[in-house]
Amino acid sequence: MKIAVIQGPNLNMLGIRDQNIYGPMTLDQIHEQMKGSAEQNGVELEFFQSNLEGEIIDKLQECLGTVDGVIINPAAYSHTSIAIADAIASISLPVVEVHISNIYKREEFRQKSVTATASLGVITGFGPFGYHMGLIALMQILNELKASQQAQATEE
Repeated sequence: MKIAVIQGPNLNMLGIRDQNIYGPMTLDQIHEQMKGSAEQNGVELEFFQSNLEGEIIDKLQECLGTVDGVIINPAAYSHTSIAIADAIASISLPVVEVHISNIYKREEFRQKSVTATASLGVITGFGPFGYHMGLIALMQILNELKASQQAQATEE
């Protein structure tokens, strides 16, 4: 099982930026924690971060046929990018959206995620632990899909 972890704009500044909102952990530290959980479950992770909307879209499109699912934190693009939402919808892969902060407790413009409409689910407000929750959720979803496919194959 292979999962892509796609990080949006300014997440490369974690550990420096707004620590009272995002906490002290760096993006590399979050990824290292995720790797540990993934390895215990036989999952390969591929990490990608970009501050550019088009690069995130390109990466989502590259996921088609190369990974089983995606964990994405579109960051500020969550609230504005119909193009990223369209890319998520177009790849027909299970996608879990993660936000470090609770977007519903923040400024009004941050309380709506247009990308969430294309994702299977959203985890928000649990800090870096949200990525671990997203990983568990996506592994469960992928295992259920595999079991369903195997059941269909035996019926045929």
